Amino acid sequence: MPLFIVRLLAALPLSWLQAAGRLFGTAIYLFPGRYRRRLRANAAQAGYADPAFARRAAAESGAMILEIPKVWWRTPQCLARTHSDQESVVREALAEGRGVLYLTPHLGCFEITARHLTQYGPLTVMFRPSRSPLLDPIVESARDMRNLRAVPANRHGVREFVRALKRGEAVGMLPDQVPREGDGVWLPFFGRHALTMTLAARLALQTGVAVILTAGERLPGGRGWRIHYLRLPEPLPGTPEALAAAINQAMETLIRRFPEQYLWSYNRYKEPGDAPPPPRPDEPAPAPHEPN
Repeated sequence: MPLFIVRLLAALPLSWLQAAGRLFGTAIYLFPGRYRRRLRANAAQAGYADPAFARRAAAESGAMILEIPKVWWRTPQCLARTHSDQESVVREALAEGRGVLYLTPHLGCFEITARHLTQYGPLTVMFRPSRSPLLDPIVESARDMRNLRAVPANRHGVREFVRALKRGEAVGMLPDQVPREGDGVWLPFFGRHALTMTLAARLALQTGVAVILTAGERLPGGRGWRIHYLRLPEPLPGTPEALAAAINQAMETLIRRFPEQYLWSYNRYKEPGDAPPPPRPDEPAPAPHEPN
């Protein structure tokens, strides 16, 4: 039944889905509670303290949720509405023949970016298995696409990433998820220490690939998406901690291009029980390179 409903939603016009999502997101935000408090606090931490900004960000979160069925099951239609003014960033990196690591934060429509990137060749992405048995058939069906391969976020998935990069292919992952099992370091993110994954940095340093941050900006009126790219300057910082700090800073730069579409409600500053305590505000952090 859930799969049938999601496929039915996919048949609706994109503008309807996004408009309904914005209404849904705004309605959820109007209820006092942890969701609204976290969204406003995280946005304010980045300098967006206006309540009107928080309401718009909540609306965009709703649009992100309801556009996903369209992206998953009407992919050709969605790709026809997807474009970029920065394609040269990708083409130049791929021409070097040493593989590309794409990092896609929770910004805009991160589902469309992976599908857009498959036009350049095979792409392996990493995912975390669903916690709900009802969602498993939906997610499994959505992953079936030419040139797009999904691997689990575990040691097997990491090995597959390394193999793909050594073949000169591309891989993609979310860089702003709170890491699990101790794989993380406390680094600044919008002026506050956040537990930051080092996996992406370690992969880049191990394989010597190009690192590109990317995000799909949602255009108004159901017109589609504009794909943004931001390549990290080279040489990359020489340690996983310093490179992870550079990635955080590049994410800030990308998010500020269209900040209302970042998922501010995500618990980015979570303190997992198995992690060391965050450092004091006056403790220094690795100095990242400036992104272009």
